[in-house]
Amino acid sequence: MKAFDYARPATAEEAVRLVAERPGACFIAGGTDLLNLMKDGAGTHDRVVDINALPLADVVSSDGVIRIGALARMREVAEHPAVRRALPVVAQALLASASPQVRNMAAVGGNILQRTRCGYFRDAGSPCNKRTPGSGCPALDGQNRAHAILGGSDQCIAVHPSDLAVALLAVDATIVTQSPTGARRIPMGEFHRLPGSTPERDTALTHGELIVGIEVPVTAMAATSGYLKLRDRTTFEFAVVAVAAALDVRGGIVRDARLTFGGIATTPWRSPEAEAALRGHPLSDTTIAAAGRALVRDARTRESNAFKADLVQRALDGHLRELGGMR
Repeated sequence: MKAFDYARPATAEEAVRLVAERPGACFIAGGTDLLNLMKDGAGTHDRVVDINALPLADVVSSDGVIRIGALARMREVAEHPAVRRALPVVAQALLASASPQVRNMAAVGGNILQRTRCGYFRDAGSPCNKRTPGSGCPALDGQNRAHAILGGSDQCIAVHPSDLAVALLAVDATIVTQSPTGARRIPMGEFHRLPGSTPERDTALTHGELIVGIEVPVTAMAATSGYLKLRDRTTFEFAVVAVAAALDVRGGIVRDARLTFGGIATTPWRSPEAEAALRGHPLSDTTIAAAGRALVRDARTRESNAFKADLVQRALDGHLRELGGMR
């Protein structure tokens, strides 16, 4: 690991300044992802700014919005009564993440900033366009069972790993940030970037921009939500396929829906096409099957990950049936 400076500021403004003034600087909270990246050689920083002293750990429900501080720990958010009642999909996604020990330590702001678990990215001896732009993407024709079938490019097909980010996308969350130029509010759907020709850029954040909180509106649809995660083992494992759904069903008709997915795409993935297949119709065998087909219509599969196209449709089918009271 490369030597680095360490700072522990008392204010968000000071933290932002300390990172913004040095290109190789970064923030650290729980450190559950960052430290592994640094040890693996997949992340190199000459200054680490510890933000744990900042007052950003509260979870507050007021005026129809749940505000979650960026330093709130995953376990605390998952167990918060307001989150469990109004945002079950968020609580379930958090409890399906990592292990109890990690959930006790990891901050929610850092969780949605996780970098991919692609083995090529984490191996400093392998080429990787996300780690070293222009070096190539071995996963395209290599070991790609865990990789994306949606949202990829010829530069990168790595899957985004965060369960929480998928759930937040399903409930129309907003990310609140602080930067040298002031505060900013970023809709969750605009926060993560597709790889395109610049796979090294994961998010819409600028250098020195700090996540200070997450805001989620309290709605009837969010209260009727859930998270399903399929993985190779039952704990401390990333999703092979994940489905987050929020439904507004009245009079037997789906008035609105949010369908978001993990494990299949390069970002937390929302499918307006699948939602449109449900909206205005009863939740039935026909409409659920149509939603699944719409989701994978533009999927680009490879030899080892083609099974995901079928698996995610089966997962969506079962999850919608359970959430809609069909079984």
